[in-house]
Amino acid sequence: MKERIRINNQIRAAELRVITNTGEALGVLQTRDAITEAEKRGLDLIEISPNATPPVAKIMDYGKYQYEQSKRDRDAKAKAHITETKSLQVKIGTSEHDLELKAKNAAKWLREGHRVKIDLFLTGRSKYAELNFKKERLDRVLTLIPEAYKIAAGPEKSLKGLTVVIERSKGGKPQEATGEKKA
Repeated sequence: MKERIRINNQIRAAELRVITNTGEALGVLQTRDAITEAEKRGLDLIEISPNATPPVAKIMDYGKYQYEQSKRDRDAKAKAHITETKSLQVKIGTSEHDLELKAKNAAKWLREGHRVKIDLFLTGRSKYAELNFKKERLDRVLTLIPEAYKIAAGPEKSLKGLTVVIERSKGGKPQEATGEKKA
């Protein structure tokens, strides 16, 4: 929720640090003097930093201020990139062709900027297999991913088996999958 912006007579502070629309600092003024100065110039007094001591106010056209704020908000929203964590599930007996398809999907998601969580799903006796054996199986998938990546978390034991989280790396070539966390 946006906080309400106070202008002119809505400003509650007794003193304000006043700045003009050209950027010139007028110093600390009484609120009524600052409002008078703004009216002389045919502009509004806008409280831009109410939490400062003393609060900062700017003398400028309120419509122009609102336009600049909305423009700034739009730009910030456009630059914000939302990343998701996509999931891949692999079983110990998954065929090579299926692993390639899953690796291709993982590469596509990495290119889009998402994180990819790869679960080695263990059933039956495979749950009790040696940890190195499980890491080897997970590495089979990781070595097939053609996109450059780094291991963000893992490999770690999870409820389903073994999990590793990867994300896009700035480097040019894919990282060697060794089962150890690299930065």
